[in-house]
Amino acid sequence: MSSSKSFLSRSGPFRKMITGIALFVSICVIAVIGYVAAGWKLEDSIYMVIITIFGVGYGEVQPVQSPGLRALTITVIIAGYGAVIYTVGGFMQMLIDGEINKALGARRKAIEIDRLTGHTIICGVGRMGTILARDLYAAQKPFVVIDSDERRLQAAEDRGYWVINGDATEEYVLEQAGIRRAAVLATVLSADATNVFVTITAREMNPDVMIIARGENPRTEKKLLGCGANRVVLPTAIGASKVAQLIIRPTAENMLEQLAQQVSLKDELGTIGLQFDELEVSPGSPLANQPLSNIEVRSNHGFLIVGIRHADGSTTLNAAADTKLLEGDVVIVLGHKDDIPQLAERFSSKSKKMTYRGVTIER
Repeated sequence: MSSSKSFLSRSGPFRKMITGIALFVSICVIAVIGYVAAGWKLEDSIYMVIITIFGVGYGEVQPVQSPGLRALTITVIIAGYGAVIYTVGGFMQMLIDGEINKALGARRKAIEIDRLTGHTIICGVGRMGTILARDLYAAQKPFVVIDSDERRLQAAEDRGYWVINGDATEEYVLEQAGIRRAAVLATVLSADATNVFVTITAREMNPDVMIIARGENPRTEKKLLGCGANRVVLPTAIGASKVAQLIIRPTAENMLEQLAQQVSLKDELGTIGLQFDELEVSPGSPLANQPLSNIEVRSNHGFLIVGIRHADGSTTLNAAADTKLLEGDVVIVLGHKDDIPQLAERFSSKSKKMTYRGVTIER
């Protein structure tokens, strides 16, 4: 949006430049035609027009004695100079307007950033930083982006973000971003060493700010925590874990995505000892054609039935107690890591056949 505004603000001077160039060319052509009509050669006519307009002062190619040629020469001088001045004026106006708009925009941006408090500072607007900024913008959370790549910053500014061009490891850059008033700093640069330096600098400038740091190498996690980071995110480890979960328990992961639409909820559940898992009603199981109420929930068993994925591929969330379980249905449960195997054991004690994590339990 800012680029379109910039173009519109400069369209007036640009139009002046085009008009001035068109007038200049037209005057030159008309003047050449006039001299040729007076009996001059074409090359002499072109030469005469050029030295006349630009005032080189080499003298006339041929004597200009007739009143008509003198009037033509005077007209060429006045009109030619006017067209050149008009064109140069449009060019200078475009430069001046651009610089003024740029200076005013930078000043306005600095004032708005100075007013922010309790905001988030995003260091790095690469792939991870772009997604983070997009989510914060959608949630209407105030934030400032810091990066040294002008192309990335321009793209971020076009999306309406507050941006600062600079090195996030420098104190004055973090000062511009309002580090002393910020609530959170997320350093998501691609280089672990740079994230360490940003963490050290930010922690020295604001002991109370929450620092979330990105680490590519798992060995960097300890260093980042030691330098003052509150939390460390390892994208590679999270991605690998996600792929593994999709392989080990695809149904539970699909159900989780429908519930949260983000991996962070699963990670938060894991920190308090909870996990999603799936239990399949195998062929021949006594649970087949039985109501869901036969499975004890919301008691002291430490688990909760979240939903059912039926054999036909459809899913039911918050299923009613009288919902019948059919062969091939998968029950998605949420519970403590130690309680879910006990739940599978109870199922196996009540049924002849039950599948848990791909292993059929018979009793």
